[in-house]
Amino acid sequence: MALHSLWLQLWPQSLQMEASCLELALEGERLCKAGDFKGGTAFFEAAVQVGTEDLKTLSAIYSQLGNAYFYLKEYGKALEYHRHDLTLARTIGDRIGEGKASGNLGNTLKVLGRYDEAAVCCQRHLDISQEQGDKVGEARALYNMGNVFHAKGKQQLWGISQDPGELPPDVRDTLQRATAFYEMNLSLVKELGDRAAQGRAFGNLGNTHYLLGNFVEAIKFHRERLSIAKEFGDKAAERRAYSNLGNALIFLGQFNAATEYYRKTLQLSRQLKDQVMEAQACYSLGNTYTLLQEYERAIDYHLKHLLIAQELNDRVGEGRACWSLGNAYVSLGKHRQALHHTRKHLEISREIGDRNGELTARMNVEELMEVLGVKEADLSPSESEFKVQGARPKFIKKASMESVDLWKYSSEQKLARDASDEDCFFDLLSKFQSSRMDDQRCQLDEPPNGENAGGVDPNTLNDMIDASLLTSPQTEELFDLIASSQSRRLDDQRVSVSNLPGLRITHNNLGHLCGESDPQEPSDDFFNMLIKCQSSRIDDQRCSPPEGGPRAPTVPDEDFFSLIQRVQAKRMDEQRVQLPSDEQEPDEDEREPGAADS
Repeated sequence: MALHSLWLQLWPQSLQMEASCLELALEGERLCKAGDFKGGTAFFEAAVQVGTEDLKTLSAIYSQLGNAYFYLKEYGKALEYHRHDLTLARTIGDRIGEGKASGNLGNTLKVLGRYDEAAVCCQRHLDISQEQGDKVGEARALYNMGNVFHAKGKQQLWGISQDPGELPPDVRDTLQRATAFYEMNLSLVKELGDRAAQGRAFGNLGNTHYLLGNFVEAIKFHRERLSIAKEFGDKAAERRAYSNLGNALIFLGQFNAATEYYRKTLQLSRQLKDQVMEAQACYSLGNTYTLLQEYERAIDYHLKHLLIAQELNDRVGEGRACWSLGNAYVSLGKHRQALHHTRKHLEISREIGDRNGELTARMNVEELMEVLGVKEADLSPSESEFKVQGARPKFIKKASMESVDLWKYSSEQKLARDASDEDCFFDLLSKFQSSRMDDQRCQLDEPPNGENAGGVDPNTLNDMIDASLLTSPQTEELFDLIASSQSRRLDDQRVSVSNLPGLRITHNNLGHLCGESDPQEPSDDFFNMLIKCQSSRIDDQRCSPPEGGPRAPTVPDEDFFSLIQRVQAKRMDEQRVQLPSDEQEPDEDEREPGAADS
């Protein structure tokens, strides 16, 4: 148990009462800055229990508590305290504080998938920042608005099949809005000479252009992001830039160039001792070498990915590695090893309840058994080996890949690929944009270090928001969070603060608390937009969107799994029907083993 937790538990209640609210809050702030958000929240909560009559101190505590709970992924509590912060800021006429609280609410709602409500809050932050001449707040609001539309666009892409750049109109519109906000943010931070913020803007612009199918533009922005990451010695950002560059080059068919960036991604992941990212880089390299038909190299990287997936107990990732290995061994004519990994893929698919993966694996197992002339009874049930009774020596799975040298292959080694394969490749690349995740997503709460829009037109920004709000869900709860701590009436713009936690009402602050009808309260437009959000509310949207399936930590969000399935579908079928067999002639049916992900 941490010392601060023991201190809170063992300290006599009388001494805790003697400690001032501010002292407890300062300790909570110190712990949060040190990365101990759980400990920090304990002290902040203690500060609230002690209470204070200083309204600005209490507002700051609410904000810190909301941010700490956000980091802890306790989003309900984060919303609660950011709501308190907004209520108090409005009560005391702190417009800058009101804007920041609105922005924090927007970021939290965005993480919960409530994008239209988030946009309303972030727009409120932007409006107040422009009104107050707060350049730092204005730039952050623009950045957050870009994040909201970026995330919304990715959610809209979920499960949609489209060609590169040929997006449904609503998705294209959403992503173009995200791009416009990022461009305005970039313009401001360039004005201010804020290189770190420029790096974030470049990275996000690269990602939105990628989703829009503008791969050349995406590469341009990611190279800028890479340059700034190197300038600051930010190895994590440098790794992300290399990975994003590799992804964009794949979609341009420049596979060899992509491998160079993925290898740099792998090198940095090892330097950073990030095993998950190391596995993802190996996975991407394995798939890229498969596209290059360099199957021996692909196998090396897939085996490395498999080893890490097993160490991290990532069964989904392990299954995908086994599927990839099975296909690579088939391509090399090593059908016994292929059968071993395909059976393992089948076993894992059953275990995790992946019906499509199970059907694909079962079909592949049957085809390989037919080619080898063996039956189920001839196969060893062992999970760690494959053995055909009375046949050749058994194949034992390697226990470690430490002996595999990443750089042992000659750079001239290259196998030719048919032009038809590339045509198929480009027809199918778009299947993965739906799963594209913004590599910068972990920096959403990172301050953009101050920016202001010298020539931003507020009317233009409103135009970018209003259309999407006509069908926005989930605003009744948002209004409950924003409009009042006690009232649920949408037309009530007055805020009751008498029940705010930690507030000591004294003659010193009574005057501020009585002025609740201050003209600084939000305008009718703000609440009208919230009412529009409520118009299409449906109960099952109160929760965050369901996951698309089991997550695989060692598989990158930019997953080429289905790509390889489809690209190789015809080639694999042709190879399978021509597999050498002494028992019978091959089948002639045209089946697609890559009909679905697993």
